[in-house]
Amino acid sequence: MHYELLYWPEIQGRGEFVRLALEDAGADYSDLAREPGGMKQMQAVLQAHQGFAPPLLRAGKLVLAQTATILHWLAPRLGLAPASENVRAQLNQAQLTLADWIVEVHDTHHPIASSLYYEDQRAEALRRSELFRKERLPKFLGYFEATAHTSGRIHYVDLSLFQMIEGLRYAFPRAMKRLERRHPKLVAARDRVARRPRLRAYLESERRLPFNQQGIFRHYPELDA
Repeated sequence: MHYELLYWPEIQGRGEFVRLALEDAGADYSDLAREPGGMKQMQAVLQAHQGFAPPLLRAGKLVLAQTATILHWLAPRLGLAPASENVRAQLNQAQLTLADWIVEVHDTHHPIASSLYYEDQRAEALRRSELFRKERLPKFLGYFEATAHTSGRIHYVDLSLFQMIEGLRYAFPRAMKRLERRHPKLVAARDRVARRPRLRAYLESERRLPFNQQGIFRHYPELDA
């Protein structure tokens, strides 16, 4: 099947979690909003109320939104989730926990409102980031350290954890340097994903957008004190 990913063309964002699964599996897909006229098609899908916000995945007549929902449906078709319904439910649980983590990362630089510039909420971001580094980041890392596996089959959640580690290394390099020593299984799981041939080729290609100051993961040195 040919898949169409619809997401903002300038950032990795939440769409990258879907993109990593498609790339790792060598799926036949198009990154629609990066193509001529693609943004208009994405807006038409949203205006038809086929999803609240990107990312969106179109597969034939089916349109899905919400990263965790997309991956829950897509991963078994890509060989990134098993047939067992119970295991797939557990993977979805982990992906939803990861989605909560993503929100907390985003709110370190936009704790008041996404409609405001970072500079309009800098004082609040400083306080939020301090608490994130000291309390929330260790808690999430500890949870996924306890559940990480460094052998056996790779699932889509492993790819998503790879993206989380990469993004956090960009946004909070000092904090991550301190904390990664306490989470060797999680780092080993990240490294195992990075060695996968198709994913490595994607990461080295121009299709992989760099992290920047418009996405979820943003590096403001003062927030990583």
